[in-house]
Amino acid sequence: MSQLQQGMGILIATFHKYSGKEGDKLTLSKGELKDLLNNEMKDMFPKCTDQAALDKIFKNLDANADGTVDFQEYATLVACITMKCNEFFTKK
Repeated sequence: MSQLQQGMGILIATFHKYSGKEGDKLTLSKGELKDLLNNEMKDMFPKCTDQAALDKIFKNLDANADGTVDFQEYATLVACITMKCNEFFTKK
């Protein structure tokens, strides 16, 4: 498998590691998203103890306003963070 395919597999596996603990296994609740951010992106997000900040992140991700973050919304978060990391590491 190529590195890109491995990365895609990790993206999918990470989503499913956290989804479904509080309900629908195809979406992330606010609590599941908090756990994912704290455990998987702790270097990029400070410890999510600020409820207002978490609410804002969740609201911005929940594009269809259904109260959950689906895989597409999660993938958008990861893609945006990846783009910002690329910009940071490629600036001269």
